[in-house]
Amino acid sequence: MKEGWEQLEAAKRASVGQLLLKCARLWDERAVARVNQEGGAQARLRPAHTRLVAHIDVEGTRLTELARRIGVTKQAVGQLVEELVQQGTLELAPDPEDKRARRVRFTPKGMAAIAHGLEVLHQLETELSRKVGVQRMRGLHETLGELLEALEQLEREEAPGSEE
Repeated sequence: MKEGWEQLEAAKRASVGQLLLKCARLWDERAVARVNQEGGAQARLRPAHTRLVAHIDVEGTRLTELARRIGVTKQAVGQLVEELVQQGTLELAPDPEDKRARRVRFTPKGMAAIAHGLEVLHQLETELSRKVGVQRMRGLHETLGELLEALEQLEREEAPGSEE
């Protein structure tokens, strides 16, 4: 059994995707902890919140689209949105394209929170650059940008109604 587990761990370490997922989780946890520490008693940010806000477009995003992007139910997204609405970070606004629908968008307080969160991410990046090297972090940034572009292109190509 131990040998099988060691093989599985070795396979996980050999997977770029697995490494990206684990690094993203650890980075997110550090950022959330730091934001909460700096925010004092009012801070109630959770990793689930950071996964949500990363998918909200500037003009706002419908709950159903957020649920699709995150891969959870509309009810689960609704609960997270409600928590952030109560904190004053998000608001629900009428959808200009469909008067029956609403869009989730940032409040001015939410925009300030995003700016602060990005600063925290930058601080973590600087700290990690000291450990792995500035040039390597720059190279990683460039590679991740290219990877993101390739993944977004694949998503567009595979979207319903796209030409194959």
